Amino acid sequence: MSGTGNLVFIQYYVDCLSQASYLVGDRGTGRAVVVDPRRDVSGYLADAASHGLRIERVVETHVHADFLSGHLELAAATGARICYGDAARVDFPVDPLADGQRISLGDVELEILHTPGHTPESVSIVVWDGEAVPYGVLTGDTLFVGDVGRPDLLGADGWSSDALARALYRSVRKLLTLPDGTRVFPAHGAGSACGKNLSPETSSTIGAQRRANYALAPMTEDDFVRTVCEGQSPAPAYFAFTSVRNREQRPTLAEHEPVPDLLPMEVGPDAVVLDTRDAAEFARSHLPGAINAGLTGRFAETAGQVLRAEDPLVLVCSPGKETEARNRLARIGFDRVIGCIDASLAAGQVAVRMTPADLADVHRERQVVDVRKPGEVRASGVVPGAVLLPLPELLDRLGELDPERPTVVYCAGGYRSSAAASLLRARGFTDITDLEGGFTAWSGFAVGSASRAPSRRV
Repeated sequence: MSGTGNLVFIQYYVDCLSQASYLVGDRGTGRAVVVDPRRDVSGYLADAASHGLRIERVVETHVHADFLSGHLELAAATGARICYGDAARVDFPVDPLADGQRISLGDVELEILHTPGHTPESVSIVVWDGEAVPYGVLTGDTLFVGDVGRPDLLGADGWSSDALARALYRSVRKLLTLPDGTRVFPAHGAGSACGKNLSPETSSTIGAQRRANYALAPMTEDDFVRTVCEGQSPAPAYFAFTSVRNREQRPTLAEHEPVPDLLPMEVGPDAVVLDTRDAAEFARSHLPGAINAGLTGRFAETAGQVLRAEDPLVLVCSPGKETEARNRLARIGFDRVIGCIDASLAAGQVAVRMTPADLADVHRERQVVDVRKPGEVRASGVVPGAVLLPLPELLDRLGELDPERPTVVYCAGGYRSSAAASLLRARGFTDITDLEGGFTAWSGFAVGSASRAPSRRV
């Protein structure tokens, strides 16, 4: 938490989604807003209560695609009004926010800036605490630390990607009119698919971004469009679903409701088993047909790339982890969790994991699939002969692979490849292995092999 005078300012950061949200309040009046909340909202409620604040508004910087926002949950819990930029089109009542509008919380004021570009309705929120320089600006997906929001995820309301990129050019320069000392608080950090060069830092200043952010360098509008749009990674398939869901009047999440216990024999034929253990534990023994996405990694994002939102899900979890797993899936709108199986009961199939030395012996005879992002491949290279099928595209491109051919899957470190290999296995591929340690391990092996090779002077 930070703040000066009567300002209460708390940033919440969800590592596995690289997503930030904010509680902003005034100690003097007890009035507060929450910006871009995640769906499990108990943390905001607890912090507001501990600081003597009442949440009066939920402000969304835009209609999100990468996570299902908690505006309906917070409104139901507090009676808060939901606010969007006045270009937003949603199916529930909102207070539209005009460009230049001021929201007074007391000594603390919020100034709304229309900053379209990532989406047509995007806004940024300048936080004033009585000083001559703003305390900060909540930039949503318009300006990140090290990057700007991509304009090519989803066209909306008749806007093309080119038109959004040109609007983004003007919006980020609008933000650059703020004083250099203004803190920058974005909605995402490194790892998010909403940009291509996001920093792991979760805040910065306008001055630091003016100096270091590649997208803010002096350039023409045409150069900006070309620079920002090139090299973007594939968007996870669930983004389209979540974007639509964020516009709908949908059921709210009961985040403390227990997940029903199931036995393996109670899993119906239409259910998909999602095993949440780490890749090594999953490989040792799991239920036949189970798909792996470990809770220790980018769980919801990975699950959203290998599952469909309509899939009825049965979780496999270590004891005490089932509610966490259900709630993290709910953050992307995957709500069809019908039960959970204790991990100790999940046995029956072994997943073979290959070492780099093993792969070196057989990679020319096998179908080798690289599920990393194109940018990762450009930066580090590939296993010779590998075909690039980024994990976000794998579900829709399975037909490009031969299910009868022995196949090896790899990623950077072994987390995504376990998910991909389990998906292929569940879809009927007959001989699937994944590379333990991923391309990182392969690179180390290749370098070591080269250094051990005999030399000959001519």
